[in-house]
Amino acid sequence: MVEKGISRLGRPMSDVLVAIENVGNLEIAKLENGLVIMASISGGAPMLGFLGTVTGMVTVFFNMAQKSGGTIQLGDLSVGMYQAMVTTVGGLIVGILAYFAYNYLVSRVDSVVRILESRTMEFLDLLNEPA
Repeated sequence: MVEKGISRLGRPMSDVLVAIENVGNLEIAKLENGLVIMASISGGAPMLGFLGTVTGMVTVFFNMAQKSGGTIQLGDLSVGMYQAMVTTVGGLIVGILAYFAYNYLVSRVDSVVRILESRTMEFLDLLNEPA
């Protein structure tokens, strides 16, 4: 960003500032690239796990309905219950890991943005110092 400002030296200060802001916005967009996907994974994975839970329970009740009038064995229920529990655990694990990763990456991006802003302010202060 400072490099872009240096390349604009000799032009009006507003031109220098606009050039620095434009480069800064592009750099921030690059840093934030992929964060939307990470946020979607952290929110969507538990929902997919819950969907698996519901389909597992549907399997349990379907198997129970097939045995109407008969004795229901534990094995008739265990397949659906297993599916329900595995998908719940899987969705939660992926969602929790993605949630922590997303928040970590957001904090890193914020940190880099603060550094860029600080360096830019230092550069602009140098340009505005009286000769």
